[in-house]
Amino acid sequence: MEVTHNAALKGGEFIIKPTDAQEVFTPADFTEEQNYMHQTCLDFVTNEVSPLVERLDNHEEGLMRGLMEKAGQLGLFGVSVPEEFGGLDMDFPTALRVTEGVGGGHSFPVAFAAHTGIALLPIVYFGNDEQKHKYVPGLTDGTLMGAYCLTEPGSGSDALGAKTKAVLNAEGTHYLLNGQKMWITNGGFADVYIVFAKIDGEQFTGFIVERNTPGLSLGNEEHKMGIKGSSTRQVFLTDALVPKENILGEIGKGHLIAFNVLNIGRIKLAAACLGACKQAATLSVKYANERVQFKMPIAKFGAIRYKLAQQAIRIYAVESAIYRAGMDIYRTEQQLKAEGLGYNEALLGAAREFAVECAILKVEGSEVLDYVVDEGVQVYGGYGYSADYPMDRSYRDARINRIFEGTNEINRLLAVDMILKKGLKGEIDLMGPAQAVQQELMSVPSLAESDDSAYAAEKKAIANMKKAILMVAGTAVQKYTDKLAKEQEILMNIADMAIKTYTAESALLRVEKEISLRGEETLSRELDMARVYLSDAIDQVEKAGREAIASMAEGDEQRLLSMGLKRFTKPDLFNVKDARRRVAAGLIEANEYCY
Repeated sequence: MEVTHNAALKGGEFIIKPTDAQEVFTPADFTEEQNYMHQTCLDFVTNEVSPLVERLDNHEEGLMRGLMEKAGQLGLFGVSVPEEFGGLDMDFPTALRVTEGVGGGHSFPVAFAAHTGIALLPIVYFGNDEQKHKYVPGLTDGTLMGAYCLTEPGSGSDALGAKTKAVLNAEGTHYLLNGQKMWITNGGFADVYIVFAKIDGEQFTGFIVERNTPGLSLGNEEHKMGIKGSSTRQVFLTDALVPKENILGEIGKGHLIAFNVLNIGRIKLAAACLGACKQAATLSVKYANERVQFKMPIAKFGAIRYKLAQQAIRIYAVESAIYRAGMDIYRTEQQLKAEGLGYNEALLGAAREFAVECAILKVEGSEVLDYVVDEGVQVYGGYGYSADYPMDRSYRDARINRIFEGTNEINRLLAVDMILKKGLKGEIDLMGPAQAVQQELMSVPSLAESDDSAYAAEKKAIANMKKAILMVAGTAVQKYTDKLAKEQEILMNIADMAIKTYTAESALLRVEKEISLRGEETLSRELDMARVYLSDAIDQVEKAGREAIASMAEGDEQRLLSMGLKRFTKPDLFNVKDARRRVAAGLIEANEYCY
């Protein structure tokens, strides 16, 4: 993909700077090749995966591995792999498009993402030449399958608290690994495991461990609420004999592998959730058109139209944010390559730069999917609760995404922590804009001059939401200083404000850019969606800000902050009912998610 613009903003800078709509990548910018790859994935899910979901859920021996091998043969594993190892070496937005394409495959995208993301990419990025040539071609073409072993019974979100230990043998040829890993996706059929252990109980390090390694054994398949078709097992290491040549990366630097790969995994999880959202929304629309009550399809009722429209609005907004961030990562990767960094360092550096946005999208993507499937069950009514109808599986399968790749609570805390650290390090200027907001609070509001530019009111609303974030976050930093990390409730309030602001801005930027190319008449419903999402987001930012202010301020300070919050979250009246009805009408006419 040709890059025509440099990334306008650094990661996290969306809070303090506006973005030019023409700089934003939107789904209208997809190339023919990207759409072809997406359609290939959709066809694969429709023709190969969907007919087998019941058998997959029953863990029919070899079935998931067989599907994975077919996907490898189609080249779907190699999107992000260099050509010298049998990959397609495509750009990052294409990788997201592929992940979205398989996202509606229930358990399949879980196996797919674990293999292509957190099992294959660590070797691509951190392996030495010998390791890459030994493992990457097989993991790319599907003759080898991979798994990622980080979580332990006593260390989930606290990954560095792992107890698995590695000790060099007397001959100096192998490490003896002892420990227990759990919730290992693809554990039952993987050939290659990325295992994290502490050398001598101290140096957190990655290892490549083969299935036939003496001392490696597996637990039984876990009985899970959803994603039943994916293999999830415990991995036991009892004096597992691993050649020292299989150390992945540098000794003591395993955290670089674990956390850098997770940045990419988070935005990819959001893309997979997007694919599942579109599938569930389409099922909701089709059922609403078919189901007749009181002598008419339920799609004609306002309460149902609200649900269909709100599903679409939240999907549209998160899709806008996913591909905005994906292109920002890709542009930064290209810039780092131009500065002399290698393939591995460039992409990891770019993902690290936008780690804030990756965390935001992991939260928003998984929570939008939860909303869509929950409302999907409601549209189906009693049939939605029946295991004989599709929403049952969609509902159960969606729930894990708020836990995968770091819980949503952890990602909320991380997003705010990373923004504040960027400010403290001088990587982004938080202090100047925060002080400007404080001065504005002390001033008498002036009568704003009229602005006739396109979407001026919406842009002002978003700018004010950013001021609200800076006001609340600045107050929290001043009040709690180095003890702020203990105020998790306030940090999550700030995170919610940032998540809704980033997503609302992304939707508006997408509409603004696409309307400039195609005209407002053809995108009137998309504009409705951006405006409804913004209206909802303002309310949510106000609520989160109000909770934070009440938690940390009293008396005159509380009154001043509350007045400021009201000033920054005062929405213009907008007829959301009619806008949602127009959005729903488009869905009902198309009989599917169509935006």
